[in-house]
Amino acid sequence: MATCNPSTATDEELLAQYQTTGDRSLFELLMRRYEVEIYSYLRRYLANAEMAEDAFQGTFLQLHLKCDQFDSKRRFRPWLYAIATNQAIDTRRRNRRHNMASLDRTSAVNDDEGHWSDKLVGEAPDPLVQASMRENAEWVHRTVSGLSEPMRQVIELVYYQGLKYREAADALGVPVGTVKSRLHACVQRLGQVWEETHSSAAQNPFV
Repeated sequence: MATCNPSTATDEELLAQYQTTGDRSLFELLMRRYEVEIYSYLRRYLANAEMAEDAFQGTFLQLHLKCDQFDSKRRFRPWLYAIATNQAIDTRRRNRRHNMASLDRTSAVNDDEGHWSDKLVGEAPDPLVQASMRENAEWVHRTVSGLSEPMRQVIELVYYQGLKYREAADALGVPVGTVKSRLHACVQRLGQVWEETHSSAAQNPFV
């Protein structure tokens, strides 16, 4: 098998070469490409730095252990997110009895105008959607944390991490239609919470 130029190789090529040679530098390059992105995903998903660090280490340990299971005909990124998501779930399960207060259930509300469902539309994230989410970051964080885990997973992967529907489906091991239906349910739930929150604030402006 021909060797690849690590600096220009695709993720898939790097992993295939690592499978063949066991060259640690190739693994470290893959890790550098994704360490910030994956840690950011886990930190937001778990809402706890210590748990995110545990899941992060577990993710790349599993990447090493399972590298021979990777199908070179598929994309590397969704596969890595599948590993990271499973590690996050396992970490949360292990830490369930010590669930941290850092899930951030504060009562502060952002007063920006607009209907939340208008901010979660389109086939893929765009700058306007991402800007809206940043402007409403606290409200989004609290509300998304209260969603069911399947709904939270698709929000994290599609709207925060920028995976396409197909990539998110591959990462979660579900059909694309399931990703879309979960996102639709998220939009409805977030819209309901948005309306309830702002309706209450309007009726009780001094609360």
